[in-house]
Amino acid sequence: MAEEKEIGTITHWYGKIGVAVVKLAGGLKRGDRVKIVKGDSEFEDTVSSIQVDHKDVESAGRGDDAAVKLSQKAKEGAKVYKLA
Repeated sequence: MAEEKEIGTITHWYGKIGVAVVKLAGGLKRGDRVKIVKGDSEFEDTVSSIQVDHKDVESAGRGDDAAVKLSQKAKEGAKVYKLA
């Protein structure tokens, strides 16, 4: 099983464009595998796009509000884990 590290919480979901805003408590970069967990609902995804302040970035760090493109719907309050 992959090692998991909690790196943030989803604060907002933009359904039409499939983007979650994540308040980061750890680093995240393009290409990272993440797991999104809220209650019984969970899924894994690969980070294909990150934006901070409406600018494309390769990575974001602790304290950033990062907009991350996801392939499935994510709920506000869901925890984000980085998979190693």
